[in-house]
Amino acid sequence: MKQLTVFTPSYNRAYCLHVCYESLKRQSCKDFIWLIVDDGSTDDTEGLVKTWIKEGILEINYYRQENQGMHGAHNTAYELIKTELNVCIDSDDYMPDDAVEKVLSFWKKYGSNKVSGIIGLDVFNNNKIVGTKLPKHIKYSTLFDLYNKYGVTGDKKLVYRTTLTKNYPYPIFRGEKYVGLAYKYYMLDKDYRMLLMNEAICSVEYLPDGSSRNMFHQYRNNPNGFSFYRKELMNLPFTSFVFKFKQAIHYVSSSLLGRNWSFLQETPSKMLTIPALPIGILLYLYIKTKTRTV
Repeated sequence: MKQLTVFTPSYNRAYCLHVCYESLKRQSCKDFIWLIVDDGSTDDTEGLVKTWIKEGILEINYYRQENQGMHGAHNTAYELIKTELNVCIDSDDYMPDDAVEKVLSFWKKYGSNKVSGIIGLDVFNNNKIVGTKLPKHIKYSTLFDLYNKYGVTGDKKLVYRTTLTKNYPYPIFRGEKYVGLAYKYYMLDKDYRMLLMNEAICSVEYLPDGSSRNMFHQYRNNPNGFSFYRKELMNLPFTSFVFKFKQAIHYVSSSLLGRNWSFLQETPSKMLTIPALPIGILLYLYIKTKTRTV
């Protein structure tokens, strides 16, 4: 059985998905499965992928579902994956030619059930690292500590043990398409650290239709997802007061956007939420102004 699943959530990305495919064909190690979760595309994604399956170059699993948003596609992927490890490569990204080989070699040398997986590097198409490198003086870290204790910046690529990513499924809210993916990662941080690998696993390109480019509209259109995410982050046991207070501000704002007038009764901490009310209200008004349609 193959050891790694590369999974790609895709929504109307037939125009760029071939870049990811070509990079997977070039991998120096083919000990992986490519799982494509088609999140209700209306373009020719299905026909394109079926052509690749017929080519027989890679082991490709294709699954189509009604549109649920990125987190819903991740839920489906984690339900379907059977390999020991998994990594998400988005539909507008691709893997360096030796990425799979490096991941599996590193895991064979250092991996164990005492860690949740590997943190590697994202690079731009010109091979410049996204943000900063990982600290060289440590071998392990939680994802949270990496950013909040060691000062690392920029997106990183995460390789997880599949048995763990099946835990903490993302909630689906009717009419909404977004819940922060880091929810699952921070939940796993409560019990496990990750191995640090200062090697490029993924080359990224932030396209105009990507979720990171449309965050204000995501916030406006998915208030329940944002509220859930912030509430869970307020509950994390290893965070500072300042971090929790910031989450409380966003919790207030997203609750108001979702017209949830009982948010004070539902908050995990009234001592944080009540002082956050004035700033949360201002943030709510700011987001409404920024996303106003003419």
